[in-house]
Amino acid sequence: MPTPDFVLALRERIGTDLLWLPGVTAVILRDASDGQEVLLVKRADNGAWTPVTGIIDPGEEPAGAGAREALEEADVVAVPEALVRVRALEPITYDNGDRSQYLDLTYRFRWVSGEPHPADGENTEARWFPTTDLPDMSAEMAERIGAALRGDDRADFLPA
Repeated sequence: MPTPDFVLALRERIGTDLLWLPGVTAVILRDASDGQEVLLVKRADNGAWTPVTGIIDPGEEPAGAGAREALEEADVVAVPEALVRVRALEPITYDNGDRSQYLDLTYRFRWVSGEPHPADGENTEARWFPTTDLPDMSAEMAERIGAALRGDDRADFLPA
């Protein structure tokens, strides 16, 4: 997956040290004849099915970043409806040794237009799934979708 230029510039200064980054998840929903569907993409780097995700650029509004990522990754136009989940994710170490930790802001989005396809090389597939019949995915990604389906649950923003 391409690394944003601002992250590369930071890495030149801090090396592989832990980098705290804001991220966004866009859970894009649409109504279908037999219920609701969610847009998922299959990541090129690990083959996992996920909602659209990405790093928020400096100065970018988080909901705007989700809309940008939806257009860049899957060529769909979607509008944010609600912030449904905020979580600090566990630190991760990439193959090159870089360590990062993300603050994920998950939004429920409403699909407006466009037929999904892998638009930027970050994904190998992009398609709609019935919310009642999702492919295998990590518990973390399933929870992000669940938060969008449940709606804006203020208890979700409180510490455990």
